[in-house]
Amino acid sequence: MPPKAVIFDIGNVLIEWQPERFYDAAIGEDRRRAMFDAVDLHGMNELVDLGAHFTDTVYAQADATPEWRDEIRMWHDRWIEMATPVIDHSVRLMAALQARGVPVFSLTNFGIESYDFAATHYPFLRQFDRDFISGHMRLTKPNPDIYAQLEQTTGLNGADLIFTDDRADNIAAAAARGWQTHLFEGPQGWADALVERGLLTPAQAV
Repeated sequence: MPPKAVIFDIGNVLIEWQPERFYDAAIGEDRRRAMFDAVDLHGMNELVDLGAHFTDTVYAQADATPEWRDEIRMWHDRWIEMATPVIDHSVRLMAALQARGVPVFSLTNFGIESYDFAATHYPFLRQFDRDFISGHMRLTKPNPDIYAQLEQTTGLNGADLIFTDDRADNIAAAAARGWQTHLFEGPQGWADALVERGLLTPAQAV
């Protein structure tokens, strides 16, 4: 039987998320490497993903690290430039699934305010049948509890679900619960997986 619902990660599945690439362009690779060595920016972002206020968290880190203050503030002030471009084929797959009546959920490590801001640029972020956003859940992948909470909310589990994510640790945590999984390495591979499981035809998966 095909899965009853499809779950998309967002960063690097529906929207490219490459902070290092942004900073390389904005301040140069050497300065970016020095800043990332000096400041745990991904740890800062993890706090946002866990529900901390986006502006307050980034600006507090900037104020605490005055030698990188202006650059750290870019994480907030120019955030949408880090979360770009859209992976168009993935967005088409989401729409094609829904056109066939297949429920599509998000399961994403994403802050509350940053998600709301992203949705003003990317309207498809408001089109999931159910949203599972870490900032609201106060949990991030790959914590097993975030997967359990999705199961409890939807009444689905195990082979009822197929999940794609670009991080192997997030995929492993879902697979440990019996979910069908696909490690996202590009939209064509994900399209092929959806066709293989009978969720889309080849013509619908383009």
